[in-house]
Amino acid sequence: QVQVVESGGGSVQAGGSLRLSCAASGRTFSTYAMGWFRQAPGKEREFVAAISRSSITTYYVDSVKGRFAISRDDAKNTVYLVYLQMNSLKPEDTDVYYCAAGVYGPVANPSQYQYWGQGTQVTVSS
Repeated sequence: QVQVVESGGGSVQAGGSLRLSCAASGRTFSTYAMGWFRQAPGKEREFVAAISRSSITTYYVDSVKGRFAISRDDAKNTVYLVYLQMNSLKPEDTDVYYCAAGVYGPVANPSQYQYWGQGTQVTVSS
C-alpha cells in the first residue's frame, strides 16, 4: 500500500523558518522524482520544488529560490524521506503544502506526479 505523508507544517511569523518532511512508502521511491507543491483555497496547485532520483538535480519556482531547499534521504529503502527547508518565510508562502512522487523526473507539472500526500498547512503571519 502506497503512503505519502507530510508533516512539519505550522504557524510562523514572517522571516521565520519551517522544515517540512515527507515520508513515502509502498514503492521503490528512490527511483522516483519527488516534488513539493502548494495550493490555496480556490487556486490551482502551484509547483514549489522538485528533486531527481539520487539528488542529482533540484528545481525551484523563482519565488522561493534562495529561501527554500529540497533534499531527500533514500537510505532506509523502505521509507523514503523528502524535506523542504523553508527560510525567510513570507505571508505569501501561506498555503497547504503537498508532497508528490513521479516517475518522469523533477518537473513542475503536477499531472506528471502519480502519488500525493494529504497536505500540511503552513501559515506565515506578518
